[in-house]
Amino acid sequence: MYGQEHVVAALQNAVRDDRVHHAYLLSGPRGTGKTTAARILSKALNCGDQVNGEPCCECESCLAVDTGRSFDLHELDAASNNKVEDIRDLLAKVALGTPGRKKIYLLDEVHMLTPGAENALLKTLEEPPEHVVFILATTEPHKVVETIRSRSQHLELGLLSVEQLKSLVEKVVEDAGLKIDHEGQEHAVRSGRGSARDALSALDRVLAGGVINDDLVIMDLLEALAASDATEALKAVASGLRRGYQPRFIGEALLAALREAFLLRMGSDLEILSGDHRSRIVTFIETVPAAKITRSLEMLGSALIEMRRAPDPRVDLEVALIRLINLDKNESVDPVSKIVLQRIERIENVVFDKSSIKGRAIPPAVPSRSSVSVQDGVTLRSAEGNDDPKIEENPQEESQSLSGTSQLLAPDETSKKPATSQFPDRDALALAWGDELLDQLGKKAKARFSAGRFVESADGVVVMALPNEPHLRRCAELVGEVEDLLATHFGLPVPIRLIVEEKTEHLKERSAQSSAIKKSVGDSDDVINPSELIDAESIAGSVVERFTEAFPGVSVLDAD
Repeated sequence: MYGQEHVVAALQNAVRDDRVHHAYLLSGPRGTGKTTAARILSKALNCGDQVNGEPCCECESCLAVDTGRSFDLHELDAASNNKVEDIRDLLAKVALGTPGRKKIYLLDEVHMLTPGAENALLKTLEEPPEHVVFILATTEPHKVVETIRSRSQHLELGLLSVEQLKSLVEKVVEDAGLKIDHEGQEHAVRSGRGSARDALSALDRVLAGGVINDDLVIMDLLEALAASDATEALKAVASGLRRGYQPRFIGEALLAALREAFLLRMGSDLEILSGDHRSRIVTFIETVPAAKITRSLEMLGSALIEMRRAPDPRVDLEVALIRLINLDKNESVDPVSKIVLQRIERIENVVFDKSSIKGRAIPPAVPSRSSVSVQDGVTLRSAEGNDDPKIEENPQEESQSLSGTSQLLAPDETSKKPATSQFPDRDALALAWGDELLDQLGKKAKARFSAGRFVESADGVVVMALPNEPHLRRCAELVGEVEDLLATHFGLPVPIRLIVEEKTEHLKERSAQSSAIKKSVGDSDDVINPSELIDAESIAGSVVERFTEAFPGVSVLDAD
């Protein structure tokens, strides 16, 4: 095994000292040796002539494992045999003996088991027979339930470095007597990207048809992005489609290349990159600003999500590429947004470069003839014949530090406050409450406080009346949210006292209104003559008779 020294040492010592655990969980990316480690362990456990924890690979037991005819090793693909019945059938045979000392069960992709199958496996996994060893392999250990992980000894396998892959490829070429030149071996190492199996698969392709540059389309796309050339980008996509690549594959490969560029830009040493591929990535990050790389990652990731449901994913990919290319052009961005984007980009570059921004110049905004100065290093300009304001940085702002730039980017909190910070009266509260503030509350608070009304504002406290005592108790749970909203709106603390609205107050108001109406009628100059009044027409017949007249054809079932 290459590049997994910690796993080899753990298993080798366990076999040599006869301290083999009853269950192992091997996890890691594809092609890193999980199944290989399980098979080597099974050979070592039953080898008749193992030395220092290593199998001899010459006895009958070792040869049986190599040829796949061993009765001591039982492999099960949990991805396709993941039901309860499959696990129960396996467990029914666990107690049966085998020719060797140990009976090994290898469950590949164990995270694919159904919950029922996992529960069926738990008891046997916790207390297996003395001669049984379980080896569970998975590429996604976080999906394996905690109860299974706690009953297993977890060994993690990692990707191989470039040097380790080179050593592996050279050894395979030498042992097999393959006629593959240095370029072909470099291509296999580069295509492996840390996976031994992927590297050997690429070596087979080189042996069968020569070097096939799978990265050519992606490198062309990176060059088009660096040059902001939309035509070349679309040509690269068309070339990839002609070679049989799916649009989503091209997008994912480009996203992986952008991630590599981002990591290298951040100073990470990616050992899995080698040769021409690494040099092209380095050229790309020297040309493209760090801010554009990060925004490209975000936009392309969003496009890949949309491509899952798109009728033609090619369109989403092409549109995303055009947007990536136009990031630095800002053709549709208003002047205010341009300044903000420029400042954000400057901060991101400072973070990436880990250096001060003193003395760095920001591209000037749109010039104009007349200007009106504003605070915080920003100038509003209005050209003749144009009412749209332009924004430009003051020259003295160029020497500010990173913290100063951050303050410029942050919104001025005082601009959100009213011009005066006087405590609001009842009318101001009622006006702001009905026009704006109530709608800004959360759903629960809005539902509870919609029945309240401000009745008084005095001595630095506002009073809100609510219909009844139970409603007041429910509103008291969320009164802090309302106080925070009022403080933000009026620019000072506005404490609230909740009361129950007195019904007698409504009766008094209604009585006063009634007295006013009577008084206005009594004081009227109009004189009513009783002889001029006309009696209303009397309605003959009972209610039942009038109802049947109104609805002809109905029949009366019960007149009472």
